[in-house]
Amino acid sequence: MIHYKSKEEIELIRQSALIVSKTLAVMAEHIRPGITPLELDKIAEEYIRDSGAVPGFLGLYDYPNTIITSVNEQVVHGIPTNRPLREGDIVGMDIGAFKNGYYGDHAYTFAVGEVSDDIKQLLKVTKESLYLGIAQTVAGNRMGDIGFAIQNYTESFGYGVVRELVGHGLGKKMHESPEVPNYGKRGHGSKIKEGLVIAIEPLINMGTRRVIQLSDGWTIVTADKMPSAHFEHNVAVVDGKPEILSTFKYVEEALEKVNGLLI
Repeated sequence: MIHYKSKEEIELIRQSALIVSKTLAVMAEHIRPGITPLELDKIAEEYIRDSGAVPGFLGLYDYPNTIITSVNEQVVHGIPTNRPLREGDIVGMDIGAFKNGYYGDHAYTFAVGEVSDDIKQLLKVTKESLYLGIAQTVAGNRMGDIGFAIQNYTESFGYGVVRELVGHGLGKKMHESPEVPNYGKRGHGSKIKEGLVIAIEPLINMGTRRVIQLSDGWTIVTADKMPSAHFEHNVAVVDGKPEILSTFKYVEEALEKVNGLLI
């Protein structure tokens, strides 16, 4: 059952989403070759708690950490480790925050130092596909319109669109109905209505769309060990149109300050 949100609820979700946005910016300030995902995890937890929220993922389904750090061929659900990040890595950072009874949840994939042109393109296209999907989040459209926009664009570059993992509704629970696939057919799926709040999150692989779950029970990797990218926003339907509740403004300002450039 889909729970459509009031404007008051949407504002509470926005507050939690913006805490995540600012936490991602803190991550951008610290990500560099040599730092470990576990070090980043500690920094993120402190920032979220100092912001008056609690980590949204910590303990959720027994997940052991605050942040999800998916490195290179890891698609999603990578558990932070003590392995230092290396020059040329990419790391998908997925973060949740819970405040005032509502969740925020979004993600950004970071380059660690200098990365190859192929990886730069993967990150750029995946991020662009997110906004193409958001543009379809209009009252009267259907979930398939969102998925088609993402799939059609990313597959035109020869990339694989993961099928097993999808976006989701968001609110008092981290994962609510409806599912939001990154693939689909125009005019298919549940209808988009006023007050819908969803997390749209393209998971796009440089190679095959096929994925494998590792023995830790969490980490999902590409079957061909090629890199994967993940970008995510929280989106509400307000006055019939998409309104992005999260933002990449803070993280991209931080990246420009640190690196002097954006991908």
